[in-house]
Amino acid sequence: MADRPQRLVIAITGATGAVYGVRLLQHLRSIPAMETHLVISDAAVLTLHQETGLQRKEVEALAHVVHKPNNIGASIASGSFQADGMVIAPCSMKTLASVAHGLSDNLIARAADVMLKERRRLILMVRETPFNLAHLRNMTAVTEMGGIIFPPLPSFYHQPKSIDEMVDHTVARVIDLFGICHNLAPRWNGMNP
Repeated sequence: MADRPQRLVIAITGATGAVYGVRLLQHLRSIPAMETHLVISDAAVLTLHQETGLQRKEVEALAHVVHKPNNIGASIASGSFQADGMVIAPCSMKTLASVAHGLSDNLIARAADVMLKERRRLILMVRETPFNLAHLRNMTAVTEMGGIIFPPLPSFYHQPKSIDEMVDHTVARVIDLFGICHNLAPRWNGMNP
């Protein structure tokens, strides 16, 4: 596996927070020896345009490889494909439910299922508020299977000056979970005197 780049699967679903998937792709694109595989759901195309003004092709251009959401025969649908992990950014409640119940009814849910069965890192940046009991149970189920539930909640201890800084800080925390070196956001060095 040392002869190949580090590979991450990035999925963008229709939940609010499309900027997280976009910024993640932008930052991963700048890291040498990184290869990203992208899946954008049909609902995400609408959210991307509404929230960022970006079209599908503009976001797809940020990835190394693009897969269609209905292509269950894609490389990332198999455990034999050597990927290091997956991030669903943002993750809708529909996608969370599909992953929690192993439905594999589209490529995003299937690729997530592959990550779980192969014991690879799976991060779901779930976006909804407030949560109902079904949401909470689905998050528990994914956590019990080894996935990481990572709501993109902004932090304020680093005193962000913009929304971009808040987004970058959250994206940096996700990248940290894969052990990837970066200088994307300031690190906590303790309280100021």
